[in-house]
Amino acid sequence: MLIAIPDLIDPETLARVRGIIDAAEWADGNATSGHQSALAKKNEQLPEGCPAALEAGGIILDALGRSPLFFAAALPLKVFPPLFNRYGEGHSFATHVDNAIRIKRGSEFRIRSDLSVTIFLEDAAAYDGGELVIEDHYGVQRVKLPAGHAVVYPSSSLHHVTPVTRGRRVASFFWLQSMVRDDAARRILFDLDQSVQRLTGQLGGSDRSVIELTGVYHNLLRRWADS
Repeated sequence: MLIAIPDLIDPETLARVRGIIDAAEWADGNATSGHQSALAKKNEQLPEGCPAALEAGGIILDALGRSPLFFAAALPLKVFPPLFNRYGEGHSFATHVDNAIRIKRGSEFRIRSDLSVTIFLEDAAAYDGGELVIEDHYGVQRVKLPAGHAVVYPSSSLHHVTPVTRGRRVASFFWLQSMVRDDAARRILFDLDQSVQRLTGQLGGSDRSVIELTGVYHNLLRRWADS
């Protein structure tokens, strides 16, 4: 399931995040790479746990908490602290798959990576290339979204970032463990949630059909969710 989250970060918050990370000292992007990714990746990254990454990451997490669409799509149980990367001219990330388990350095925090998230932090018109290309059951999806928009997709999918040929691509990326492990089950719950929201707008929250469908949603979530 690949879902775009428009306007996850508003322009004012985006400016705050960029002000923090642009002033920080960047490092080689392979700091968080596994063996396979290290062979494929060429970019820059804020060091994990550096003050700028922690401050900007906290702002990102606050934005996630305010987004009903993100919650409906991801049903997050645990979220890895957001990381930040940038691709200059000639940088790219060849086809790879994300590690199944992500461990926060220097701690016992670990997650099963069910979903990967990319939040675009640069105006799409400011750079050429830099598309996130995701291979899923419906074919190849090419993603390049406006600044402040995000995309959520299965961590199990093959994906890559095409070479940047002009400008610089800046993004936040991270992984999460969902309350619902199975991607197909999450898709059913997401579709049902969106239908309930539309019907609520049309019929009102007190309509019996809306209440019954809401009950179906929560009963399915109760059946499938880990907590």
